Amino acid sequence: MDAATRAQIGELRAILVENAALVHVVERAPALGLPHWYLGAGCIAQTVWNVRCGWPAARAIRDYDLVYYDAADLSEDGEARQAGRAATLFGDLGIRLDVKNEARVHLWYTSRFGSPITPYRSLEEVIDCWPTTATAIGVRRLAAVPIVYAPFGLSDLLGLIVRPNRRQITEAIYCAKVQRWIAEWPSLTIIPW
Repeated sequence: MDAATRAQIGELRAILVENAALVHVVERAPALGLPHWYLGAGCIAQTVWNVRCGWPAARAIRDYDLVYYDAADLSEDGEARQAGRAATLFGDLGIRLDVKNEARVHLWYTSRFGSPITPYRSLEEVIDCWPTTATAIGVRRLAAVPIVYAPFGLSDLLGLIVRPNRRQITEAIYCAKVQRWIAEWPSLTIIPW
C-alpha cells in the first residue's frame, strides 16, 4: 500500500470513528461469527458526507448494511436467523440494521430489479458491483490498521463525488439514488450517468 492510500485510510478512519453506532457495529460484529463480512455502502459514505459537510456523523443515515457471504446456507430462513441475532446484539444502538447474505442475492434480484444476475463468487465481487464508486466500500475493522475494501479507491468518497458504477445498476436506479442523496447532501458533486 502506498503512502497516499495509507493517508486516505487514516483520514477515513478519523471520520468514521465520529459515528458511534457505526463503531459499535464494527466492534461487535465479530461476535456474530458470520462468514466473511463487512459493514458497508451507504452508512460509510453518508458518515463521510455528513462529517465533510459539518453535520453530526449519523445524520440522515437510513440503515447500516451488514453484509456477509455464506454459500453454504442460501436459505431465506438462515439469513433471517442471522438478522435476528444481529438485532439482538445491536438493539441498543437505535439504528436500522440491514443484514444480508450476499451469496443469495441472485435468488431474488430478478424479482426486485427486473434482470437476472449470476451468483456472486465472493463478498468482494458483490462490493465491486455496488452502484457508485463512493459507496462501493466495506469496512471490517477501525483499529489502528483498519480493514477496508474499496475497489475504486477512496478519492471519490473523500472528495464528495458520486460517480456511477455501471457494472450492474441501471440509469434509473442511479438517478433515483442521486436524487435522494443530493436533497440530503447538496455539497455532493454528482457525475451524470
